[in-house]
Amino acid sequence: MFTMLSAFTQFERSLIKERQREGIALAKAKGTVYKGRKPALNTERIAQLREQAATGANRTKLAKKFGISRETLYQYIRLQR
Repeated sequence: MFTMLSAFTQFERSLIKERQREGIALAKAKGTVYKGRKPALNTERIAQLREQAATGANRTKLAKKFGISRETLYQYIRLQR
């Protein structure tokens, strides 16, 4: 049973990847450059986030305040170093 579920999952993932490749190829054919997802925060908001994080503010509350996940918050803080 588990093997069957695993096979179905792999098949579904391969379909998703194939559709993604087709979409990227279509965009390239149109001349559109694929740039990926836009950043969650602009540079000004990132600076505010880093200032508040440096003062020792609660990271979970900061993430909620800025509307991002905790992991994204930690990524922005790590980029500062």
